[in-house]
Amino acid sequence: MTKLDQINQEVLKKTVQRCRERGIIIPTFAQMKDPTTIPKSARDRLKDVGLWDVDPANLFRITWKNEPVEKGGLFGDGNWIEFPPELTGVPARIVGIVGNYFPTGAHKVGAAFGCLAPKLVTGQFDPTSQKAVWPSTGNYCRGGAFDCAVLACTPVAILPEEMSRERFEWLKSIGAEVIATPGCESNVKEIYDKCWEIKNTRPDCVIFNQFEEFGNAIWHYHVTGSFIEEVFNHVAGKNDRLAGYASATGSAGTLAAGDYLRTISPHIRITANEALQCPTLLMCGFGGHRIEGIGDKHIPWIHNVRNTDMVCAIDDEQVMSLSRLFNEDEGKDVLRKQGVSDELIDKLHLVGLSGICNLLSAIKTAKYYEMNEKDVIITPLTDAMSLYKSRIEEQRAVHGPYTESVANRHFARYLEAVTTDHMRELNYIDRKTLHNFKYFTWVEQQQRSAEELRQLWNPDFWTETFAVVEDWDKQIESFNTEVGLT
Repeated sequence: MTKLDQINQEVLKKTVQRCRERGIIIPTFAQMKDPTTIPKSARDRLKDVGLWDVDPANLFRITWKNEPVEKGGLFGDGNWIEFPPELTGVPARIVGIVGNYFPTGAHKVGAAFGCLAPKLVTGQFDPTSQKAVWPSTGNYCRGGAFDCAVLACTPVAILPEEMSRERFEWLKSIGAEVIATPGCESNVKEIYDKCWEIKNTRPDCVIFNQFEEFGNAIWHYHVTGSFIEEVFNHVAGKNDRLAGYASATGSAGTLAAGDYLRTISPHIRITANEALQCPTLLMCGFGGHRIEGIGDKHIPWIHNVRNTDMVCAIDDEQVMSLSRLFNEDEGKDVLRKQGVSDELIDKLHLVGLSGICNLLSAIKTAKYYEMNEKDVIITPLTDAMSLYKSRIEEQRAVHGPYTESVANRHFARYLEAVTTDHMRELNYIDRKTLHNFKYFTWVEQQQRSAEELRQLWNPDFWTETFAVVEDWDKQIESFNTEVGLT
């Protein structure tokens, strides 16, 4: 974790000059939580900037609260979708928070910022001479590449070769050096191996590994966690409960929002979901799958397993089939006949593949715990289907045109017939077992120590880690004062 007593003044001077030349002001974590505190000068700049433009002003759009407009928007209450019983088949209220309206179209740009900003404002990363390496299964390296493009430094994106075509095209368009590693979504070790190769052969590179950088978890704890609290307060009735939070494991960044939610709703159920084809948490399993953006075959270093109540595995065929049901015209017609409103149908394109996985996990969580209409479950919708159009095309090529008959089968099998299979409620020993499973990746392979691993089991470690954000914000404010543009 970035320490504020390790400031490199020489590098810091060069970084201050780079930001001054490019008109860059670094937002604080507090401003990303509450954009009403953003300086008027920054808000004025945004009025002429597109939501997804590579522009320094868009650093202030690293927040859940952007207006859902393509250009010139400022901030509101945020964006979310409530999925009704007509779609979910459960009385519990399931609400998805929408990541599409971040720069790059995914909230991972926030996780990347959480890893980069502390090193930037302490002189531990030099954008004038170093390259930032972003190991990822897709959206995280896109977020990191965006941050680098704003700073005019070169991003190095590492991601599996079987990820969607849209990811690679966007990275190349932004000027990133792209390294495709062997395999699919679940081949994370190959990414780590490439990181070690770069670390040993390219001294100009600094690696920002989302699976072990606490800035990822810290950003989600404070920014995503507090946003979920606000969304719940918006949608909840007088006696409603914040009963559940379901999120794919991935780098475990979004799961850290659950750590925050536990502080305001102690009895909340936290579900970590993964692909059935690679059931690492469910049964220490392995394999390949097609749910892009959730990573597997290991327990991330920053996953506070002690705070996870349930593990849920989702069949990737279920996700791919529902992507067609939600986005093909014939599927929309079937949803309409099932009583799903046009208003919701028009928003389903905002639910990407990992979002569908999260939605299914939330449904299964509601069924397992027999939740009712007073229970609210929140889940992140990381990105939209705009990043997966090629996957729809591939489905058409393999399975043929989407028909009403197929859509009816998909609705019946993959929504109405959702059950509580492939779920594992974790007791104390289960959680400790999964925590210990980190040893084989992080101590044996990634040169962490056993003592460091033991520290991660201590609840006080996480409390102290999440509290560091106040000091980071003070350093960001000091940095901005040196730049002199505020």
